[in-house]
Amino acid sequence: MAIRPVIKFPDPLLHSVADRVELFDSDLRNLAGDLIDTMHAAPGIGITAPHIGILKRLVVIQVPPAARPAIYVNPAIVEASTETIRHTEGSVSMPGVTEEVERHARVRVRYQDLEGKEQFEDAEGLLAVCHQHEIDQLDGLFWIHRLSRLKRERLIKRYGKLTRS
Repeated sequence: MAIRPVIKFPDPLLHSVADRVELFDSDLRNLAGDLIDTMHAAPGIGITAPHIGILKRLVVIQVPPAARPAIYVNPAIVEASTETIRHTEGSVSMPGVTEEVERHARVRVRYQDLEGKEQFEDAEGLLAVCHQHEIDQLDGLFWIHRLSRLKRERLIKRYGKLTRS
């Protein structure tokens, strides 16, 4: 497997909607392996194919960090709790800055495995946050757009200072 370059904010690819995966083959398995290696190198606890410039609905999440990475193809949230939680989020595409985001406390995710078989996963807490964060990315919604305009502008300014240093 290989570590791929991560697309950095404000690249327009981060606002692109990823295409559904239709072909479950060795290329998909290799891409998933590359995502795992890239996520570890970033480092991060979640990554999508769009983060490396490939507009496919493929996600890797590793929560807690000691757990084995989980691979989700064509994930979608099919149920979400009305209860919400706030959690500090960041992105491999915008390293060095974080902010608190409000998300559903629990979600049910429908996805396919690398063989194309339909699966479901119930998640709560940090894992639920990760699913929502990464699925947003697949839908072209970069995480900072979940923030108020003021918080988003401040975060972008902080990130700009970091990247100029």
